[in-house]
Amino acid sequence: MTNSGGTSRQDASVDARLAAIVDSSFDAIISKDLNSVITSWNHAAERMFGYSAEEAIGRSILMLIPDHLQGEEIDIIARVRSGERVGSFETTRRRKDGSLIAVSLTVSPIRSADGEIVGASKIARDISGAKESERRIRLLMREVNHRVKNQFAVILSMVRETSKRSANPGEFEELIRSRIMALSRSHDLLVTSEWAGASLFDLIQEHLKPFSHEDRISLSGPLVTLQSNAVQNLGMAFHELGTNSSKYGALAGEGGRIEITWKVESGPQAERRFHLVWQETSKAAGDAGRAKPEHKGFGTVVLQRVAPQALSGVSSLERGQGVLKWELIAPLEAIIVPQLGAEPAGSDFSV
Repeated sequence: MTNSGGTSRQDASVDARLAAIVDSSFDAIISKDLNSVITSWNHAAERMFGYSAEEAIGRSILMLIPDHLQGEEIDIIARVRSGERVGSFETTRRRKDGSLIAVSLTVSPIRSADGEIVGASKIARDISGAKESERRIRLLMREVNHRVKNQFAVILSMVRETSKRSANPGEFEELIRSRIMALSRSHDLLVTSEWAGASLFDLIQEHLKPFSHEDRISLSGPLVTLQSNAVQNLGMAFHELGTNSSKYGALAGEGGRIEITWKVESGPQAERRFHLVWQETSKAAGDAGRAKPEHKGFGTVVLQRVAPQALSGVSSLERGQGVLKWELIAPLEAIIVPQLGAEPAGSDFSV
């Protein structure tokens, strides 16, 4: 005696559970016959491709395949007919709105009760997010590689120029260590932003913090985000200016002041320019205008040649009794990160 009713109910229960699993899957699960006509379409397929089940079922799977990839379907059907399972591979498919999506596909044969292959079941996983992450990582690695090579060149130049102007090995060690640490501070700001740039305010604070006396320093200018090249070169300039000030200028004795101002202005040809001024007044005996010969060397090279040339700009350095003024003018596009949909450097602040 057999219990055909019980078996039928069990089969129906299994089918219902399988249908629920398919419908709740985050992956698109699509069935098709051997003529590539869609026979089932789950909710994830609707979300991924934009077609409802009513729109998709009965139509050819080719509607999802870009023209230049339609040969893939011929190969898939041929392999399924032979009973082969098509392992996971990455490709591109087309949504209802015409946009393309990166997917990972797995295709398995569907067999009838008597074992005959009657179609295929396809699982599609959206990998567009992973692909974008890979693209960003590759871009970041290229940027890091470029920046590391550039840093090596800068450090070699520092070593060479500092060694020329050092009286003894101890002085050389002290100077080169402080300059490499300054590069490191700029580097840390860039790493924090994934090499997207850094605010000028943060850059100045980072480079002047080691010299203390924040109460003698005032900052005034618009909020700007610097490009990575500007971060490195302006960072070097601020370090040299801060070092000079801490030894011989406003930060060395009582009564000194440093005013750092910047603005965006129009040049003679109506071009947008970045204009920065470091204005220092000092009552120190040595004063900012009478720095030691060493600092007139490498520091002056950075302020008058390295930084302005790297930023396609011009600079001037004025020294006098108790006064030091460094001025930089450069094309705005060489300094700041463009902000889509907004005027660059639109909001002023003062500290």
